[in-house]
Amino acid sequence: MERTRCEWSRKNEKEKVYHDNEWGVPLHDDRLLFEFLILEGAQAGLSWSTVLNKRDSYRVAYHNFDPQIVANFDDQKIDDLLQNPGIIRNKLKVKASVTNAQAYLKVIEDFGSFDNYIWNFVNFKSIINKWKTKEAVPSETELSKEISKDLKKRGFKFVGSTICYAFMQAIGMVNDHTTDCFRYKEV
Repeated sequence: MERTRCEWSRKNEKEKVYHDNEWGVPLHDDRLLFEFLILEGAQAGLSWSTVLNKRDSYRVAYHNFDPQIVANFDDQKIDDLLQNPGIIRNKLKVKASVTNAQAYLKVIEDFGSFDNYIWNFVNFKSIINKWKTKEAVPSETELSKEISKDLKKRGFKFVGSTICYAFMQAIGMVNDHTTDCFRYKEV
């Protein structure tokens, strides 16, 4: 019997696997949080499916999303990345990933971990929503606007409120699985 999934995840197998195993699961690993922050920024204006298809290439190009390494990417490395067909070759997004790695490391220095910083916005507890349809799910909230503003103040780029909300969904700060989805109660 086929399980009921969130409508957005039914297009292809990669989205299905991502939805079933990662999306909305509370995430507290700093390296993975950095990965999602970079990937959500790369997605701006594109489909999540595009990002998922390039995720493995990103992991190679970005040294498994090690913020220490990414923070030190120089102009030559950025030029090399812009020639890599395995990632999204947008100069502003690639440069932002380096800037974000630097800001990310500063947050870790100030808060002990990015996890401590980001999860503090929800008092270290996921917000459980009760959306019945995908149309009911917002693209941003007052909280995502607050997080976006704070990240920008700390020097991050490509962290608008919609990107922040997608990030919050991905890392489980909010449970936005629709109530009919089999993952809703699991996460």
